[in-house]
Amino acid sequence: MKEYEKKKSFNIGILKGDGIGPEIIDEAIKILKKIGKRFGHTFIFERGYLGGESIDKYGVPLSEDTIELCKNSDAVLLGAVGGPKWDNITPKNRPEMGLLQIRKAMGLYCNLRPAVLFETLKDSSPLKPEIIGNGLDIMVVRELTGGLYFGEKYRDNEKAYDVLSYSRKEIERITKKAFEIAKKRRGNLISVDKRNVLDTSKLWRDIVNEIGQRYTEVKVEHMYVDNAAMQLIINPKQFDVILTENTFGDILSDEASMLTGSIGMLPSASLGDGKASLYEPSHGSAPDIAGKGIANPIATILSAAMMLRYSFNLSKEADSIENAVKKVLEKGYRTCDLYKEGDLKVTTSEMGNLISKEI
Repeated sequence: MKEYEKKKSFNIGILKGDGIGPEIIDEAIKILKKIGKRFGHTFIFERGYLGGESIDKYGVPLSEDTIELCKNSDAVLLGAVGGPKWDNITPKNRPEMGLLQIRKAMGLYCNLRPAVLFETLKDSSPLKPEIIGNGLDIMVVRELTGGLYFGEKYRDNEKAYDVLSYSRKEIERITKKAFEIAKKRRGNLISVDKRNVLDTSKLWRDIVNEIGQRYTEVKVEHMYVDNAAMQLIINPKQFDVILTENTFGDILSDEASMLTGSIGMLPSASLGDGKASLYEPSHGSAPDIAGKGIANPIATILSAAMMLRYSFNLSKEADSIENAVKKVLEKGYRTCDLYKEGDLKVTTSEMGNLISKEI
């Protein structure tokens, strides 16, 4: 991050993707342009293609041109991929494969999925007020390039398998990231595994304990994944940072996100050790509402704030976006996913305009 401390111009790769992707990305770009004007930065946006839009253009979910664009960018902002239009394509060429491939190509092994419940949205949470208390602030740190999704695979008409494999190096690097994040938050880390059944989880837990000895300021606990799924519902406030492998993290981060009332509110970041990181909303492409102007752009806008904070070291600018979102919500403005009687219903573009005005 230090290399960006005095930098004023940033190259951002833009992958609008499918479904509602183009709509929500446009609102994030609107906010970044306002930040640039307000704080004196220049953001240069260069378009690439991923997922279904790449299949339509290049015949593959990820082209070499887009890989090169992303690697040469200072950061990448992604909308969402997938949709029924491409459901009948062979699995290796489906839109979602493009997402897995770009993470691998960019070396993005650390996925940060914050689940934050804004005070003004407490009524939107499916949990009872006595469970939510004063709100939630959970960070899921998910390993992103190993495990079942990337292991050896086989299938015929009678048998199929997916191999769950992790190396010491893969576990060590994601664990270090999680401890560094926990150290800067509330100092509590819960590592989620299935040690009672899986050998990979036994190695995972051993390495987490080894590295934990270097971070005496962080309290470390371990939890089986089935118990973690239950605890997120009955006692979510016990969680600060959750560290887990790819498949478990995929499931638990979606569960944690719904505690906040709408997945349309939640950003994410995919980090590695290279130059560029990838920022995207936690939700999918929602093809059923694409083009209707009712999608919630806040998750993408907050993903742009994470980009400013983690890739460009622009904390003041990131704070400005987050505070603007908070102010707009406090004034009662809501997109359809959050709307209830008495609120002020706004479109995708109107929400972006409102947030921009508060910066």
